[in-house]
Amino acid sequence: MTTEAPLAPHPDRLLPADPETRAIARELYRSVKDLPIISPHGHTDPSWFAENQPFPDPASLFIIPDHYIFRMLYSQGVPLEELGVPRIDGGWTETDMRKIWRRFAENFHLLRGTPSRMWLDYAFHEILGITERLSPTNADRIYDQIDVQLKRPEFLPRALFERFGIEAIATTENPLDDLRHHKAIKASGWSGRVMTAFRPDNVTDPEHPRFREDLPELGRITGEDVGTWEGYLAALRQRRRYFIEHGGATSTDHGHPTAHTENLPQEEAAVLYSRVVSGTVSAGEAERFRGQMLTEMARMSLDDGLVMQIHPGALRSQNPAVTGTFGEAKGDDWPSPTEYVRALKPLLNAYGNERDLTIILFTLDESTYAREIAPLAGHYPALRIGPAWWFHDSPEGMMRFREQVTETGGFYNTVGFNDDTRAFFSIPARHDLSRRVDCAFLARLVAEHRLERDEAFAVAKDLAYNLVKAAYRL
Repeated sequence: MTTEAPLAPHPDRLLPADPETRAIARELYRSVKDLPIISPHGHTDPSWFAENQPFPDPASLFIIPDHYIFRMLYSQGVPLEELGVPRIDGGWTETDMRKIWRRFAENFHLLRGTPSRMWLDYAFHEILGITERLSPTNADRIYDQIDVQLKRPEFLPRALFERFGIEAIATTENPLDDLRHHKAIKASGWSGRVMTAFRPDNVTDPEHPRFREDLPELGRITGEDVGTWEGYLAALRQRRRYFIEHGGATSTDHGHPTAHTENLPQEEAAVLYSRVVSGTVSAGEAERFRGQMLTEMARMSLDDGLVMQIHPGALRSQNPAVTGTFGEAKGDDWPSPTEYVRALKPLLNAYGNERDLTIILFTLDESTYAREIAPLAGHYPALRIGPAWWFHDSPEGMMRFREQVTETGGFYNTVGFNDDTRAFFSIPARHDLSRRVDCAFLARLVAEHRLERDEAFAVAKDLAYNLVKAAYRL
């Protein structure tokens, strides 16, 4: 009989190795580990909470939708079809979920040392009660154990929402969404707070693949003439109000290729928009238009109070063999160098000094933390620093973030943590990881006599809970 390796995440994982510093970190972590989770930006499916149906099976839950996992396996030659990732042409992909799970188990070792492995270990052990490490020899047994549990009432989405200690979670929808699931959640009487976030890229980026199709639909559902600059802006204002009223939105989200902004005179903006509508806009003009729309969104935020999130610097869909077969968001995206100081100047000249505006900056270019983002947020009242994002949502990435932004931006120009995930079961794991890393960082400051112990406890709670509530107006 094969004896499987035990799965038992160490209680001191991610805390400092030095005994004195680790003891401080333990105390700090104990003070924040059970605080409620605020998840103000992410991509979970609102239908989960509206319909409250069981998750279908382990492979559909953990593998098929998670590009963190299947991109690593793909890099080692595992075809995405064998992992059940659907093809856009309807061609063959594996539909036997147990076979997909077995293929995953065969390659589980590829995730060693990655944040995905830490999230999975947490989910398997802490949420699902699994006590042995996944391997090819126990794959079926663990599959069955998870599958049985997913059918129990305590593993329904709403029950897990409450078990995870989630106080509020944001999904992300585009301006054409009717928010039916958010309306259903509200009408159900359930007390869980699930709000939307307004993501307008498909109607503000002329190079977005759906722009030509979605712009007329924006006009249709709002009754505004989007053929004119004034009508277009009126349509966007209307949809922002709709998202606030029907989805509880407190934020917008902008995934632009760069942080470039413009502040054109309205007459010039109208001329540029006419070229956008005509379909004759050049790449340079598309960039100028995206930049103008960030400034327009900031102007609208001063009116309706929505917090802005800017997520630039991702080179998306870079492998045509993957994108052409499986579509977007299939693991072929990566960071690119991104400039902020000069790029944001037109927007900041206009609105950077507004105390009633909050603009949260994210980056995939870590070289900008200390050079640009922290100094900017350490000056402009409107700016805040978003947490380590995407490729840097990791133990080392989080520590680098704290080390590079704190001296110039301080703790209080950051916004706590957001998990930015589609993987529901990873949410408590991600927040736990963030709290451990922050406590490790704070413990070092205390041990080095750079921060008093009582201040460290106050900061730990702020980083885990208070700052995110304040920044996202929750």
